[in-house]
Amino acid sequence: MADMMGAGPRLYSCCKCHNHVALHDDIVSKCFQAKKGRAFLFSHVRNVVAGPKEDRHLITGLHTVADVHCSDCGEVLGWKYERAYEESQKYKEGKFVLEKFKIVEEENWL
Repeated sequence: MADMMGAGPRLYSCCKCHNHVALHDDIVSKCFQAKKGRAFLFSHVRNVVAGPKEDRHLITGLHTVADVHCSDCGEVLGWKYERAYEESQKYKEGKFVLEKFKIVEEENWL
């Protein structure tokens, strides 16, 4: 049986190259929906590059978003909310949605 004392924070990585992109502790919500299934809303992500901003009509209304790509392999992992036009959606601004099937959870053993 492995000793759990050596475990570090739970990490999420790119599904293609395993580049670390997010920490479990930065999840704001697991109740998001993307085109191809469930997605998580994160307060912070790392090792990603944002694409150009564009207006998109999403389930919750019009938003300005930018696709986020893995900085190592270029895989599109989700998007960043740049602007929400409806007052009830303003909490999403500056946060990131990563599609569940594009990321894998890994244990960070120190």
